Amino acid sequence: MDNEGKALPYPFLINLILRLVGGSQTLRLRFWSRKPRHIAEKTLRDILTISRDTVYGREHHFERILSATTAEDLFRLYRLYVPVNDSFETLRPYVERHKNGEEDVLFPGKPDMYATTSGTTSEPKWIPMTHKYLKDVYGKMSHIWTWNFVKHRSRIFGGHIFTTVGKECEGFAPDGTLYGAVSGVLVRDIPRIIKKHYTAPASVMSIPDYSTRNYVLMRLALQHRDVTLWATANPSTILELLRALNENTEEMINDIEKGTICADFDIPFDIRAELDEYIAPHPERAEELRKIMAETGHLYPKDFWPWLQYLSTWKCGNTKIYMDKYMDQFDWDKTFYQELGYIATECRFGFSLDDTNESVLFPQFHYYEFVEESELNSPRKHFLQIDELEIGKRYCAYVTTYSGLYRYNMNDLVEVGGMYKHTPTVHMISKVNGIVSMTGEKLYEPQFMDAVHQAEEETGIKTKFFVGFADVEESKYHFYYEFENQKINQKQAEAFTKVVDEKLQHINLEYESKRQSFRLHEPETHILLSNAYARFKAACLKDGFRDGQFKFNLLMQDEKRRSKFNMMQRLESGFDTVYEGILHSADRYDDRRRAREKKRTESKKAKTSGKTA
Repeated sequence: MDNEGKALPYPFLINLILRLVGGSQTLRLRFWSRKPRHIAEKTLRDILTISRDTVYGREHHFERILSATTAEDLFRLYRLYVPVNDSFETLRPYVERHKNGEEDVLFPGKPDMYATTSGTTSEPKWIPMTHKYLKDVYGKMSHIWTWNFVKHRSRIFGGHIFTTVGKECEGFAPDGTLYGAVSGVLVRDIPRIIKKHYTAPASVMSIPDYSTRNYVLMRLALQHRDVTLWATANPSTILELLRALNENTEEMINDIEKGTICADFDIPFDIRAELDEYIAPHPERAEELRKIMAETGHLYPKDFWPWLQYLSTWKCGNTKIYMDKYMDQFDWDKTFYQELGYIATECRFGFSLDDTNESVLFPQFHYYEFVEESELNSPRKHFLQIDELEIGKRYCAYVTTYSGLYRYNMNDLVEVGGMYKHTPTVHMISKVNGIVSMTGEKLYEPQFMDAVHQAEEETGIKTKFFVGFADVEESKYHFYYEFENQKINQKQAEAFTKVVDEKLQHINLEYESKRQSFRLHEPETHILLSNAYARFKAACLKDGFRDGQFKFNLLMQDEKRRSKFNMMQRLESGFDTVYEGILHSADRYDDRRRAREKKRTESKKAKTSGKTA
């Protein structure tokens, strides 16, 4: 019940359907989770059997691998004949053949679509999605996911659903195959009985202007008092949507009262026309929102959505920094906050089924391999099966899917936190490239985050956003902060960095050793202007990133990525950028690089001249 004593309607028909389809898949998951090694063998055999007559299958001897008579031989031969794909680039030539219309390259036939995401090069990854993967894997896992909602909150589908997904169609491959976001396609294809509960059509995600899109999403959701489910991958998206509300409160309430969407926002004509069926005048709701504003001085979800049953986002890795900013705006006695799960563009690795951050794996849908953290830099890695993992240990994850990814390095460091039946559960720690080691310090992104949070507690200075870059040439870190108090000066910021540095030395003994021996120099401090993260993310989205895929490490050792980061800031607002400090650092780096190149050129000329003489 809400604060007026009214109860949400009980969605009997939806719950019955979900119990039948989701409940049956949950029983299968429980059964196979009791036999992880057996189902690992079965799944790998099935994937290889389906694709043994493809180009990739013939090149990598799938037929020979399948001749194995035991699970141990099957795993051994798979490791022998199929190389690890440490990046998408080793698979790209095969995907390009599919994109140009060739069938039976990585898997039989052609993909139904491609899911695009950023890659390690300037070219995005085009992750193929086969019909089997979309229907059997994504579809059946979704049934379990939605049934899981109902198990925790039986009236969740008695109200409206507020979710953000990727753009369904971003374009077409040379052979005409669609590419876009899998989440957008899934929303497009959900049953009408559930789709009618959505606060906005999927087309809203195609609004080009980022701030306009956020306004429309929040305005459409805010008009409903009975929002029961808020699901979005990134906690940062929640912050941005709430910021859109705070910055446009009066306009949103006026729109809700009149049944309009402010004409000042640039919305494509076809999308604006589609929105007509989602809006109508709601003067009573507008009055309620004004009353909340007058009484509290703000609009928080716990006040304007008294029936909010469920919040589902990522909670692991570096996302906690964004979660902490809105935790006091929700009523956690009413709202169940669930980790979204280990989901990436490449595959739906697993998701949480309870109130922990642990992701349940689906060994009947993927073949998993793992390498222990201590062997990440070893030239001869030992690959472990799913039943060989130990609770409390960390591993790099590799996956083989029904969509043509073979021994694909997810580049993620995960930790085993528990067991689901006899199958390990995992939670995300960081990207493997979130581990920085210039001089052997092996500084982890979570350690950097922890040090900043400890410095906040000790100094009373709060940050809104921070990021660290490793400068290998100067053997030091550059720490950038956006402070809640914009009046913090450089001297105060440098004092804050000294505390961060001290905390890091306490947290990481190797970091302390390198600092005390002067192999690592004192970190350099930079102050960011307001809304730094939001502006950077907006610039990335304008450059082709999608919201659900946007992942930004808070600790990096990559000058190429750092240069791209700087360039995008320039594109966002000219040379009067959000990251003013970074630009100056980048300019110094460019000057040093040009000086080195000039010196090498002069040296080569001198040597040539000497030989001639």
